[in-house]
Amino acid sequence: MQATLLTDEHQTFRETLRAFIRKEIAPHVDQWEKEGQIDRSIWKKMGDMGFMGLNYPEAYGGLDLDFYYSMIFCEELSYCYSGGFTISALVIQYMSAPYLLKHGSSALKERYLPGIIAGDLVSAVAITEPGAGSDVKNIKTTAIRRGDYYYVSGSKTFITNGYYGDFFITAVKTDPSKGSKGISLLLIDRNAVGVQANKLEKLGWHASDTAELHFDEVEVPVANLLGEEGAGFQYLMDGLQLERLTAAIHSLATAESALQYTLEYIGKREAFGKRLQDLQVLRHRIATMFAALETTKAFIYHCCDLQQWGRYAVKECSIAKLQASELAVDIVNRCLQLFGGYGFTEDYKIARLYRDVRVGTIIAGTSEIMLEIIAKMLIDGVDYNRKKQ
Repeated sequence: MQATLLTDEHQTFRETLRAFIRKEIAPHVDQWEKEGQIDRSIWKKMGDMGFMGLNYPEAYGGLDLDFYYSMIFCEELSYCYSGGFTISALVIQYMSAPYLLKHGSSALKERYLPGIIAGDLVSAVAITEPGAGSDVKNIKTTAIRRGDYYYVSGSKTFITNGYYGDFFITAVKTDPSKGSKGISLLLIDRNAVGVQANKLEKLGWHASDTAELHFDEVEVPVANLLGEEGAGFQYLMDGLQLERLTAAIHSLATAESALQYTLEYIGKREAFGKRLQDLQVLRHRIATMFAALETTKAFIYHCCDLQQWGRYAVKECSIAKLQASELAVDIVNRCLQLFGGYGFTEDYKIARLYRDVRVGTIIAGTSEIMLEIIAKMLIDGVDYNRKKQ
């Protein structure tokens, strides 16, 4: 299945990326998973290949390619059997740096974007807080301006790349009295005085670092403000559609990799004198899973078309994220069952995929949040859709 506008150049890119993953990423995944840390040299290697700046302007070292290259990038990285590595890469290119590109000053972009695209810098986005979760309007982290600096105090949690990363695009309250209109975005360096990061132990995504951040009167130059003061909430809402779409692609591709891995296993494993793949009950289960994946993939590719066309597709991206993440949990669960007892051991990658895929229904807005967004649009007539900024 292909999106409408995929070309021979897109396919060549897929093959080049796939070869790179086989040579430079796949051999190291198990070690990164064990150590809970990704070797930073891989980002430099990816930067040298142009993989870290696919949709970024050439002026900063990017390739300025269409969104289908990013779609392929998300898919292929998701086939590497490490959700932790994949999410770290996606957070850099699609969930944090885009705010800098769209809203940062020329000076900020010139200072940070070339490093991101070259693979020298690792970025994170710091929104979620211990007491707020998906309720962005109620964040408590404050940034009080005194002269040419903001002084930031508060906490963030579940921040991917928050422990080993270099800087955070951080949601703060610059005017707590104004609710959502008092939220702003600041770029905060990881090594600034007063920043503390504690690494979290997780069920899955072991290769990625996830941190709880504490800010204690952190001095941040006013020049590190992204866009306008008080416009941060709107910037975040605009950016979430790309985040949810890439999360949907990742969930679905993870499920596809699980199914492919299972097909290889049942083609070799025998029971009751037959290969598992020859047992009708299992054949039909596989066929049912494949059909569900293909239909969901068609809708996700439709959403990729909308992204390429510049549509602000709240409803579609919410549906894609909801359906893909829930389906992926179900598919990987069913696949693990076909491995029997072996699926419950770390000797087989299906166990890792089972742990990794679960968070898909939580990140970038939980399934419950997606359902409420869809319900508001369908039942209450709320119109979130507008032209992308």
